[in-house]
Amino acid sequence: MRMTIDTPTSLLGGLSPQAFMRRHWQKKPLLIRLALPAAEPGLDRAALFALAATEGVESRLIEQRDGRWSLRHGPFSRRQLPPLSRPGWTLLVQGVDLHLQAAHRLLSRFRFASDVRLDDVMISYASDGGGVGPHIDSYDVFLLQLAGRRRWRIGRTKQPMLVPDMPLKILANFEPEHEWMLEAGDMLYLPPGWTHDGVADGECLTASIGFRAPTLNEVGMQVLQRMLDGSDDDEGAGTRYRDASQVATDQPACIPAGLTEFAVDAVRRLVDDPSSLHCALGEWLSEPKPQTWFEPVAALPGRRAVALDRRTRMLYDGMHVFINGESFVSSGRDARLMQRLADHRALDAKAVAQLGADAWELLQSWVFQGWLHAVEGEPGN
Repeated sequence: MRMTIDTPTSLLGGLSPQAFMRRHWQKKPLLIRLALPAAEPGLDRAALFALAATEGVESRLIEQRDGRWSLRHGPFSRRQLPPLSRPGWTLLVQGVDLHLQAAHRLLSRFRFASDVRLDDVMISYASDGGGVGPHIDSYDVFLLQLAGRRRWRIGRTKQPMLVPDMPLKILANFEPEHEWMLEAGDMLYLPPGWTHDGVADGECLTASIGFRAPTLNEVGMQVLQRMLDGSDDDEGAGTRYRDASQVATDQPACIPAGLTEFAVDAVRRLVDDPSSLHCALGEWLSEPKPQTWFEPVAALPGRRAVALDRRTRMLYDGMHVFINGESFVSSGRDARLMQRLADHRALDAKAVAQLGADAWELLQSWVFQGWLHAVEGEPGN
């Protein structure tokens, strides 16, 4: 059942998503007791250790022994991990939602924020005393205790200084303002810029639901590069720089003002195309994460209910539908149905039957590529 944005929910401590976004999002932390009373089945130590041993899954092992920190990157076989009885070590596995349906369901609970902001679910296992030290994230994060207990200390650091010669970005001048012990099911929301330090009290399992926060430069470079790659301006491609009025110069190393103006006009022509910019932005935002793969399947046998693969990113704007880095112009009823598919990540058989011939053919191609799957019965929201 999809969460409605005006309905209070235990996930947000009795606040509605609307109220949470207004009062806390990017503003102030929130401690939530029993946000999820029952942990999702399948999110346990055994599943995490199995993922950490898998090629193509990002994992890290952090140990603190005798006041010194170490960092290693996976994959790790079980024999390469320290004994459970050894204190002070942490295993971090990134992008668990791409590999485990239970983690994908967990991430979906936070879709009251835009899909373009949702990043991934990272799960950490820590032995007693394990953690990664006091640090600052540049993005919003929900820290959900899946099993065991973890003590969190948080605060604001105006001029953060890092401990030198460390493999991790650990703050040297952390002064906590609040401290809580989180039990299984408890959750802590932190806006960007809040220093936090979590230490396991006994062995524990913690999920970090992180949010994407690209920099201005990152957005600009990614969108411009895609606009360049997709440019089909025949007039611009055939227009060369001309300087018929150029006079002889005794400063041959000086860039001519005319060429500078020509360059400015070239860039302006590129960014002044709203349709191209919108396509480039949507394609970039819907691009799957690196090392994401899909499993091709046979086409749909009939107009049955469908659901997006958990690894698929699907977005839309007023003119386009974007899926896994590709863009399609859409309008009318087909556009509304595709937008419903993106919002609900599923379409029932009745809605699929209403798709026009072109949209149906497109849907078939997505199924063949593994981006979409037929489902038995009617998909739930």
